Amino acid sequence: MSEQRVLLVDDEEELRRSTAQALELFGLTVQTFSTADHVLELTGFSFDGVVVSDIRMPGTDGMTLLHRIRELDAEIPVILVTGHGDVQLAVKAMREGAYDFLEKPFTPQHLAGIIRRGMDRRGLVLENRRLRAVAGKRDDLEARLPGRTQVMVDLRYRIRAIGASDADTLIIGETGAGKEVVARALHDISSRANRPFIAINCAALPENLIESELFGHEAGAFPGALRPRYGKFEHGRGGTILLDEIGSMPVDLQAKFLRVLQERVITRLGSNETVPLDVRFIATSKVDLEAEVAAGRFRADLFYRLNVATIHVPSLAQRRPDIPLLFLQLVREAAARYGREDADVPQELISSIAQRDWPGNVRELRNAADRFVLGLDSGPGEPGSPSRPDAGRLADKVAAFERNIIAGAIAAHGGALRPVYESLGISRKTLYEKMQKYGLDKKLLGPEQVLQEDRDS
Repeated sequence: MSEQRVLLVDDEEELRRSTAQALELFGLTVQTFSTADHVLELTGFSFDGVVVSDIRMPGTDGMTLLHRIRELDAEIPVILVTGHGDVQLAVKAMREGAYDFLEKPFTPQHLAGIIRRGMDRRGLVLENRRLRAVAGKRDDLEARLPGRTQVMVDLRYRIRAIGASDADTLIIGETGAGKEVVARALHDISSRANRPFIAINCAALPENLIESELFGHEAGAFPGALRPRYGKFEHGRGGTILLDEIGSMPVDLQAKFLRVLQERVITRLGSNETVPLDVRFIATSKVDLEAEVAAGRFRADLFYRLNVATIHVPSLAQRRPDIPLLFLQLVREAAARYGREDADVPQELISSIAQRDWPGNVRELRNAADRFVLGLDSGPGEPGSPSRPDAGRLADKVAAFERNIIAGAIAAHGGALRPVYESLGISRKTLYEKMQKYGLDKKLLGPEQVLQEDRDS
């Protein structure tokens, strides 16, 4: 297991330095940051440590950092530090998933104690995940990329096979299908997991500064370059660089990037010296790059250099049977993220969800789950705000969960009940009894399915 470490974020340099030195005296390994941006490059499912962040900071503040870290892995301990008068905000953060909070001024001993407890908890989380994977149970990768269809089983197999290597990889998939999730997974199961993960949106790079952004520059390289600057490639040394939507990269820059891929060196603007570059490149594209090559918009040599290992991420249309259970999972995640009680998703809604087209793929489905949990969108056929039970007894929650699983399976199989009870490992009699118990009426499945099931009976 990698060494546990503390990522300390505070925009006040003196306080940041003194806190880090004090924590190191307690035997903790501390890495400091003046802003929150680079912290996200080092956190993920494999991160073994704790994040400590001030709440009030320019740019990305502590609350925003908390939410972004929870999107990567909700079980990373985040400790927030508050100034006087921010306690109410800190309590809100606790409700939204923060591990703990401290009010300034605090003693280093108190902070070190909270950090050690957070590290113990994180260690147990990672060990339990490892044991579950060894036992063949649902592991991290399946939690991040859920689905029982063959295309998803094949996707997870391919990620495990490619992730352990150091091969540059091309990920192809529609908008919202989860290409960045796949890229993160490749990074997290590689030997580079504890090094930076740098995501670069090729379509959003400023055209006049694109080379400086990627390669860096020396002082005086161009007007306004008052001091030397690392580019994103150099900043990611030892880790993984994601080139999102590489098809948007200008053709003249593609030639320079090809040299980086082949030789693993960069030259900063204004310099003649090369800098070795130890990184793994992952590129994503929503367009057919072969067609872009044929149209002259993408270099053929760059395409073939990237195409050594390719992963195709299926759209929701290609994995339609997964939609009901995926929606239920996204609802549970949204409820936890917004501090809401688990919602009982009506069968009619699950059936509607399974039948709808989702051109925005998982991203659109996640937004629908968020709106359902927040009680928005009450239009026909969309997640609305139906009545949901008050939080309460464990038995009620278990019953609601069982009902949702059965309703989702029925919707996933288009109303045919035989594959439902076979896939759930129960008898036909048991399925019928549970349908009666939870009010899952056959009439809601549609006449064609009912007729077919009557013939099967």
